[in-house]
Amino acid sequence: MMDGQDFFAAKLQYETDASDVYAAQKAGTALVVVDVRSDEAWAQGRVPGAIHMHYSEIADRALEEISSDASVVVYCWSPGCNAGAKGALEFAKLGYQVREMIGGFEYWVREGYPVEDHDGIHRRPIDPLTGVPSVRTRP
Repeated sequence: MMDGQDFFAAKLQYETDASDVYAAQKAGTALVVVDVRSDEAWAQGRVPGAIHMHYSEIADRALEEISSDASVVVYCWSPGCNAGAKGALEFAKLGYQVREMIGGFEYWVREGYPVEDHDGIHRRPIDPLTGVPSVRTRP
């Protein structure tokens, strides 16, 4: 039987969140961020620098487009969407080191991180329930 320490250590091996992904990007950490949502969702906005690969395409595209030794983070829309888990599973089947960004794109936006769309990169207001505007640094 797994104890609490083992459980949470294992959980953190396979999950990350928006603030950790943003911090890794700012630090220049080699990380491939993959948006596994639909074309329509991708067009509405995405994590800057993310690759768009619907979870159903990963088995066919990943090894051709992403180095097999890359550290991959996948995300979908929100905690109410399991496409991120489906995408993470597909990457894991191919042998990738992969984590799911919990909270998905919804929390990326709500926490005030940059959003990329056809107009470029911009920010939306920080949701006071998820972020503290006074402590966020903005480039």
